[in-house]
Amino acid sequence: MRLLLLGRGKTGSLVAQVAAERKHHVRAVDIDENAHAAALTAENLRGFDVAVDFTTPEAVLENVAACARHGKNIVVGTTGWYGEMPEVRRMVEESGIGLLWAGNFSVGVNLFYDIARAAAAALRHEYSGQIFERHHVHKLDAPSGTAAVLRNIVKDASGHELEITSFREGEVVGLHELTFDSPNDTIYVCHDAKSRRGFAEGAVRAAEWLVGKKGFYDFKDVWREL
Repeated sequence: MRLLLLGRGKTGSLVAQVAAERKHHVRAVDIDENAHAAALTAENLRGFDVAVDFTTPEAVLENVAACARHGKNIVVGTTGWYGEMPEVRRMVEESGIGLLWAGNFSVGVNLFYDIARAAAAALRHEYSGQIFERHHVHKLDAPSGTAAVLRNIVKDASGHELEITSFREGEVVGLHELTFDSPNDTIYVCHDAKSRRGFAEGAVRAAEWLVGKKGFYDFKDVWREL
């Protein structure tokens, strides 16, 4: 697979490393080189199977539009752009490309989602619930994409929408905690990321899965097959 990586931050750099370990060809384009998707020309995209975006929320829409214009599939690992989801879906469907996004590509987090879906039944038994998330001080969006997905999962499963409390401190990779409290006991469900490598491995697997596909997907479509 030939992969064009957009963004050379901490996670993007790990994506490049994991892809190389899996014998893929990778070219990385830094954010500064791709202002307003300037680097995503037909010539620069030619020969690549998939683009992978780990940039900023403000850059996602233009990057997707450029890939749609030139018929190139894209995996979006950037978070914080979800208000643009209807427009992004429209571009994908009209252009016929494939796009796969995730609030979190970690296999462990997706197991955590499954546990949260089952645990949400507590809200039908006189428990109250809350979501806490902690990330490093450099993270731009709050709440995190993972926390937002977690809230939606609980709401779909229980009909209750939980409050999210966000903390930004030090170099915390990512910690998400779901709590259910009653007068009799408290239930804690927690995922604590030790490194960004789990995100990178999932993003590369998503790119491998997306090659040759058309349509709008999220990571649970890959997760079902894994």
